[in-house]
Amino acid sequence: MHPRGSRQYRPATGDFGYYVDDPHATAHTREPLRDRVDAVVVGGGFGGLLAAARLRQAGLDRIRVIERGGDFGGTWYWNRYPGIHCDIESYVYLPLLEEVGYVPKWRYAPGEEIRQHARAIGRHFDLYADACFGTEVDGLRWDDAAGEWTVTTDRGDRIAARYVVVSGGPFGRPKLPGIPGIENFRGHTFHTSRWDYAYTGGGPDGDLHRLADKRVGLIGTGATAIQCVPHLAAAAGHLYVFQRTPSSVAERGNRPTDPGWSATLAPGWHHERRENFLAAVSGAPVDEDLVDDGWTAGGHLLGTLMPRVDHRPQGTSDEERDRQLELADFRAMNEIRARVDRIVADPATAEALKPWYRYACKRPTFSDSYLETFNRPNTTLVDTAGPGIEQLTERAVVVDGVPHEVDCVIFATGFDLTLPTADRTGFPIHGRAGRTLAEHWAAGPRTLHGFYSHGFPNLFHLGALQNASAVNFTHVLDEQALHIAEVVAEAAKRTDHRVEPTAEAEEGWQATLRERGVDHSAFHAECTPGYYNNEGRVRAGRRPSFGDGPIAFHRLIRRWRAEGGLRDVLAD
Repeated sequence: MHPRGSRQYRPATGDFGYYVDDPHATAHTREPLRDRVDAVVVGGGFGGLLAAARLRQAGLDRIRVIERGGDFGGTWYWNRYPGIHCDIESYVYLPLLEEVGYVPKWRYAPGEEIRQHARAIGRHFDLYADACFGTEVDGLRWDDAAGEWTVTTDRGDRIAARYVVVSGGPFGRPKLPGIPGIENFRGHTFHTSRWDYAYTGGGPDGDLHRLADKRVGLIGTGATAIQCVPHLAAAAGHLYVFQRTPSSVAERGNRPTDPGWSATLAPGWHHERRENFLAAVSGAPVDEDLVDDGWTAGGHLLGTLMPRVDHRPQGTSDEERDRQLELADFRAMNEIRARVDRIVADPATAEALKPWYRYACKRPTFSDSYLETFNRPNTTLVDTAGPGIEQLTERAVVVDGVPHEVDCVIFATGFDLTLPTADRTGFPIHGRAGRTLAEHWAAGPRTLHGFYSHGFPNLFHLGALQNASAVNFTHVLDEQALHIAEVVAEAAKRTDHRVEPTAEAEEGWQATLRERGVDHSAFHAECTPGYYNNEGRVRAGRRPSFGDGPIAFHRLIRRWRAEGGLRDVLAD
């Protein structure tokens, strides 16, 4: 436990603001916009692309996507580190495959293939025409008389829009460790989400030839490090991997897509495969596991985070169910630890690489080369045994009093998942009568189904807040985008196009969450510190998600639409 909890990290601002600069964008200038569109979508990652695509299918003409990066892609635009791949099967992770007419080339697609698919979605749905790249929204204000939002940006834009969808993903702004002396280090540094190929050479496929005479220190051993460490070790003069907490690393088994298999895919295959995967990783029984990988094998263990998703045999008590899950969890983690012993030659290094926590405490990872890297003579694991790095000096990373001299430090320390405002958007939103969303959410978020709030017409949110999440979040985002598009399409049939939940409907959903929400605090209190549990500072009693899980939530909103629920959000 770090005494400062999540405050041990420092944001990439001020003297460290250059860590968030866009190394990929082409500098360009434009005049500020003064126009009117049907919808503004904030964010150009897969959430924003899905929202824009489904709104296009619902009949909206002018859709303006506003994105801070220089192109579509979201996290796949920013993250281009060597070895980057999706860790969920690409046939279920990549959205809109059938709509675009594409089958991924790899079972777990590399980042560049994913980024190009995001761009293909933008082209297919004609989203480039009105897109604003290199632009950040700095405010939304509702004009009740005109029945539209005024959207302002840091480029001086002032855009009128009937609808606004906010889909700002959490993996775009890097965070840095608050290591004492970080500002004193005189070697080269960068964050993995802004990989400096000018310094390392090579590209996402590796060949980092400029590191041949360099001593490289990598700080962090999460999902990103699992993928980039093998490439760093293959190129560097010496690699030091600084570990606070080991990841669980299971077999990946990536392979090219079999053309014979893809030729057999019938219409509807993508929907069927995603639904099958969602059921398997939610712990629900499936007749056939179509994906059959590490995620679906551990589905019953991921289900420990959704206690209402209950498939125990009839007559099994809560205590017996919990005991069986804990034993299954321990067996699964024992196999992951045994895999370390089978692969890593040095016993002390192997012991340090073993994860000792429940399966769902940290994001599971998969690799066929990470553990093997620690058998290389030029690779050293520096295990901090929990407390983390002691300090940085001008030339070294110090752990337990021992300086490790390095020429370069690479931060694989994740992303700033906190936002500066109470409404979690990062910019002020003024609804009816000038009331801000931060004021409306002062005692906690208040929405109907997680999508919209009373007093803020035609404003939609995408994300896990007050609805349901899943391992394959692009699937969840697509269900959300489809829901929003259905509501907007129905609103278009009315004289008044306003979509706004009644106060009663909003309160009814809060009551549902209080009754059926999931409180993860008891589980997470026993986990190793990380971003899943606010670095060990668990807040008991919080129920931000629908407790019956994503399958039940998707059924709920479909039934709500079919059985007259739209009267709760549409004016007569």
